[in-house]
Amino acid sequence: MVLRKLSHRLSTVLIISLLTIGLMSGQEALMKKHNFVYLDEVLAAAKYEMRYNSNENFIGKPIDGYNSNRVVFTEQAAIALKNAETALKKKGYCLKIFDTYRPQRAVNNFISWSKIEEDTLMKAAYYPEQVKRQLFKLGYISTKSGHSRGSTIDLSIVDITTGMEVDMGGPYDFFGELSHHTYTDLTASQLRNRKLLKHAMRNAGFRSYYKEWWHYTLDNEPYPKQYFDFTVPSTNKG
Repeated sequence: MVLRKLSHRLSTVLIISLLTIGLMSGQEALMKKHNFVYLDEVLAAAKYEMRYNSNENFIGKPIDGYNSNRVVFTEQAAIALKNAETALKKKGYCLKIFDTYRPQRAVNNFISWSKIEEDTLMKAAYYPEQVKRQLFKLGYISTKSGHSRGSTIDLSIVDITTGMEVDMGGPYDFFGELSHHTYTDLTASQLRNRKLLKHAMRNAGFRSYYKEWWHYTLDNEPYPKQYFDFTVPSTNKG
């Protein structure tokens, strides 16, 4: 009887493992079909801070669909971003990546969260001057995100010598006027840093979003009307 139960448990574990492997293979098949690549295999020295795979984001907990330690991007966008990396390296900087491809289920998570009015755990840090239910209308969150098309990125830059992220005058994902490209009540250094990132990205073929200094989309993105929902397999590089 004991051996029979053990055999049954092992069979169950095996089935679950095979299903998991099959699911992961399916996700990678979708990635390859649509020419998505792992960004850490294209960029040489970028830093990564995946806020949506942690509690440090405007919701305050990991976001649905972010279960991987790596990020992916369309091949066209990755190649263009490599050009920005090369240009910034000559000036003593490297890229810091916050977010790239975002599954539609993550966007759906944002929508569900927005409807829970009492959940304002991270308001003080991320949207102190905004009414939560207005964040979509104000353009800080979207029900259909460019990130889900695979060629939009959130990023900053790091000083190679110090290893420190440069001062952009406001934090990533801060929903307010402080984040706008048109906001000028900043120091000369902060304005210069924003201009440095924007210049590098524009020259590499990315357009900016006027309300977020960190947000850029490839001009000739390959999937301008398609929103993906595959998740990125959680694997170690190599």
